[in-house]
Amino acid sequence: MNILALFKPVTTFVFDVDGVLTDGTVQLLPNGEQSRKMSIRDGYALQLAIKKGYRIVIISGGKSESVVSRLQGLGIKDIYTGITDKQEKLQDYVFEHDLRWDEVIFMGDDIPDYRAMQLVGLPVCPADAAPEIKSICRYISPINGGMGCVREIIEKVLKLNDHWTIDEEIASR
Repeated sequence: MNILALFKPVTTFVFDVDGVLTDGTVQLLPNGEQSRKMSIRDGYALQLAIKKGYRIVIISGGKSESVVSRLQGLGIKDIYTGITDKQEKLQDYVFEHDLRWDEVIFMGDDIPDYRAMQLVGLPVCPADAAPEIKSICRYISPINGGMGCVREIIEKVLKLNDHWTIDEEIASR
């Protein structure tokens, strides 16, 4: 089977945060806060996907107000942080929104994502994901976490469905 055929039916993107939307490192600041960095290119793709009617879901074990604020600023509404059982949260979300598993993509990078990723039609990961995660993925991005791997996945789906465009409103910011 052509791997691109698995990307075409996707309507819902599920992403972990640390190691996927970020590079997986945390900078410890003198005041005790932690900082992370995210790719602006991922941000553009996330915004465009939302405008084109795709669901973006964040399921993270971490709890960072600055991360939530950034994601909300991009227009993401389905943000779940502090989640200890990602599989259960994902099952609840899919059931609540009456989704099929083949239309859900999950991008994770480490062991806490493992069980949830096994449920979806298209489990994917960044190039620098843990070996256990790579072993269950149908596609491994050539890009590391936090460096544009999210955009690469979103761009594939949107291009296959003729939804990848230059959005003048987003581009002018």
